[in-house]
Amino acid sequence: MSLEQQIQSDIKAAMVAKDKVALAATRAVKAAILLAKTSEGGAKDSLEDSEVVKIVQKLVKQRKESAEIYSQQNRQDLADNELAEAAAMEKYLPAALSEAQVEEAVKAIIAETGATSMADMGKVMGVATKKLAGQADGRLISTIVKKLLSTK
Repeated sequence: MSLEQQIQSDIKAAMVAKDKVALAATRAVKAAILLAKTSEGGAKDSLEDSEVVKIVQKLVKQRKESAEIYSQQNRQDLADNELAEAAAMEKYLPAALSEAQVEEAVKAIIAETGATSMADMGKVMGVATKKLAGQADGRLISTIVKKLLSTK
């Protein structure tokens, strides 16, 4: 079953269970998928799972940023709702790597690309973001690349 089909079946399950948070989260994902299918210069029948993962990552990030803003404005009720939706969406994402795992992967990428200084950061980041897509946050990857290249 593709990720897109899984989301559709989870919408039905959330309706039956009367789980408002899960229903809102899965409907938001489905809406973003439909938008992505139709916006790219023509209608697509379906999206690859990797494309769906990118969409879900974007939605989770938006929810977390919104929750942070709501918390700063003392609207904890809204922040809690955003965080609950983000948690419901995160089940569609692959397991995240730990910081140590990301560091090991970046070390291997640096060795693979032959990077020796900060001037090679763009080359390393390009490979790292492709290899670690969906498994690590871009900010974490960037921080680790900077740390490892600055010590060389």
